[in-house]
Amino acid sequence: MIFRDRTEAGEMLADALTKWRGQNPLVVAIPRGAVPMGKIVAERLGGDFDVVLTRKLHAPGNPEFAIGAVDETGWIYRSEYAGEAGASDRYVQAQAAAELATIRRRRVQYTPERPPVDPTGRVVIVVDDGLATGSTMIAALHAMRSRRPARLICAIPVASPEAVEKVRAYADEVVCLHTPGFFYAVGQFYRSFPQVDDAEVVAELRGATKPAAPQVVESLVSKR
Repeated sequence: MIFRDRTEAGEMLADALTKWRGQNPLVVAIPRGAVPMGKIVAERLGGDFDVVLTRKLHAPGNPEFAIGAVDETGWIYRSEYAGEAGASDRYVQAQAAAELATIRRRRVQYTPERPPVDPTGRVVIVVDDGLATGSTMIAALHAMRSRRPARLICAIPVASPEAVEKVRAYADEVVCLHTPGFFYAVGQFYRSFPQVDDAEVVAELRGATKPAAPQVVESLVSKR
């Protein structure tokens, strides 16, 4: 399965999530690439839209290889292969501190006039444009879980089978459209996969409707 672009992937992902339409879900995207996609999902489901800020921790000398991630609270996910990749405890802590500073700068930039939308008691759908290792999604799910949603859903167009299995432990439900056996990079499954810059993220968030009053979903019980 090859997606034309993030717009097509977002529309297809929204179709796979239609059971949540009309239940005022909160859709949160992982910046920056997933933001346009998350906006489409939120609009199609009639939900609120926001971002969840996480940052990848990269292996020493290899910025493309994730050995973990940090969320907005400072919680660190460290992969089981971090040590083999040369990441010592001291290295991981230093990386996390640097990336947390970036997260805080982006929060001020992205939502300067309001705090993050409160996920407490709501159906929360965390969207990314794809998962290679699953590290940033795990950090994002942890950040949302700590705010006590009624149900926590991981939604992605494409992911490696290994990443899907890793994130299952952190979500109540995983919706993934494609899990190819051969997975090199997320971009290989999109014909058009341009970078999304900060200005586009800010524009998408400003264009989102004002968050509605939360509707607590009492019939759904979180796993944790």
